[in-house]
Amino acid sequence: MRPLFIGVAGGSGSGKTTVAHAIIDAAGAGAVLIDMDAYYKDLPHLTLEERKQVNYDHPDSIDVDLMVAQLEQLAAGVTVEKPTYDYAAHTRAARTLTIVPDHTIVVEGILLFADARLRSLFDIKIFVDVADDVRFIRRLQRDTQERGRSMASVIAQYLGTVRPMHLEFVEPSKRWADVILPEGGQNRIGVEMILARVEREVRQREARALAGAHR
Repeated sequence: MRPLFIGVAGGSGSGKTTVAHAIIDAAGAGAVLIDMDAYYKDLPHLTLEERKQVNYDHPDSIDVDLMVAQLEQLAAGVTVEKPTYDYAAHTRAARTLTIVPDHTIVVEGILLFADARLRSLFDIKIFVDVADDVRFIRRLQRDTQERGRSMASVIAQYLGTVRPMHLEFVEPSKRWADVILPEGGQNRIGVEMILARVEREVRQREARALAGAHR
């Protein structure tokens, strides 16, 4: 049975990961999460200072070929070694994570719906829509507390690339979403409706698989 693929997109700091984890919990054991950030292009040939200057909010910063290939492998039931990313070093980490496909695969990332090849893989596409000022505050807190960034560097990156790329690529991509979720994880009713839909889809798929096994 092909896994149920759910895409969760939205601007940086919108709460995509919170929504994605809620979906994982609702889908139950066997659901797995894929983060688009893991597929930033590997840049070991650049110095740290050069890597800091890369526009990580542009679609070209993502190794979409690898991401699509691994998602297609998961769709076919093939286990993959997902890359991981070192945010402090601004490059791909040496270790990988073994992802075993199961009934539900949730993928989250800011540029998820900006690429037609990725969009075509998802059964359900969700865009988490949160006000710019809230997203910036969340990003500032996250990057300084969890990713070892200075406040000045976070602000410079936000003004230099995050905001312009959001307006050019991320915001327009929400037209491809099946569901737009205002306020993200704070929208309790919206989240509950999405979770109910996911749970129903998982049950229906399991029932169809069971019926096919008994034929």
